[in-house]
Amino acid sequence: MLRYLAGRLGQSCILLLLVSLIGYCVLLLAPGGPMSQFALTPGISKAELDRIAEQMGLNRPIIVQYADWLWHLLQGQWGTSFRDGRPVLTIIFEHLPATLLLMGTATAISISLGVWIGIRGAVRRYSLFDYAATVGAMIALSVPTFWFGLVAIYIFSLKLGWFPAGNMYTIGNGSPADYLWHLVLPAFVLAFVDVAIWSRYMRTATLDVINQDFVRTAHAKGLSRRRVLFKHVVGNALLPMITLAGMQLPVLLSGALVTETVFTWPGMGRLFLDSLGYSDYPVIMGLLMFSAVLVLIGSLLADLLSAFIDPRIRLA
Repeated sequence: MLRYLAGRLGQSCILLLLVSLIGYCVLLLAPGGPMSQFALTPGISKAELDRIAEQMGLNRPIIVQYADWLWHLLQGQWGTSFRDGRPVLTIIFEHLPATLLLMGTATAISISLGVWIGIRGAVRRYSLFDYAATVGAMIALSVPTFWFGLVAIYIFSLKLGWFPAGNMYTIGNGSPADYLWHLVLPAFVLAFVDVAIWSRYMRTATLDVINQDFVRTAHAKGLSRRRVLFKHVVGNALLPMITLAGMQLPVLLSGALVTETVFTWPGMGRLFLDSLGYSDYPVIMGLLMFSAVLVLIGSLLADLLSAFIDPRIRLA
């Protein structure tokens, strides 16, 4: 186990190094560069721009800037925002709870509905429900998240008035019921595509287990269909879903970026787009690295949990 963890730690460090290098170079080489926000200031001269670039170290070679940024990152100094001069980690941690709340709720919804639809579709294979679930999944996977979010706002907010069109809470309220009222619509929009993914994978996994010899043996022993399903089939079919949960984290993060923008949800996704608009490169790099760390941790936890639940899996 320790050898496996050491190997995964080494791989993660290499991946994070590559992610940081590519992300840093892409940002610095983008049109306008980090000085674009200062160049838009009315009346600023080229001499003042050169002075700001020298103060911020932006006039040095890219590799030198990257090495300096990486060294400070390893020391826990993620830089300060160009926008307001606050520490990057402070800004990220201010927006992290909103993203975790939205992603956690969407994950719970997508897993619950997706697993139920997948099991029911597998048990009632080629039934009307199975065909409807298949068609619905194809539609969900084809619909852009931002479009579905705008349609949901138009129908449930503007026309029916059931839910608010955006934000995390009502100013002056902030009660748990108010938070929940604002959470329902963006959480279901974010979970929309994931329900389709979970249902398809769960249906395939359930069908694979149903055709196994031990399931036929359980039926031959006279066990009820319900007991065989929940005791023997579902438990084994859920094992591959643990790995899927780790793989779905990047999808959730990218979906949260769009959903938070559409619903003006004050999370990390909205912060990322705002930082792009302000050319706030330290915050963008901080969000990039923080998201990469979350993805690697999610993948590692999924592998460890799979090995813990299924003793046949050997980590080496």
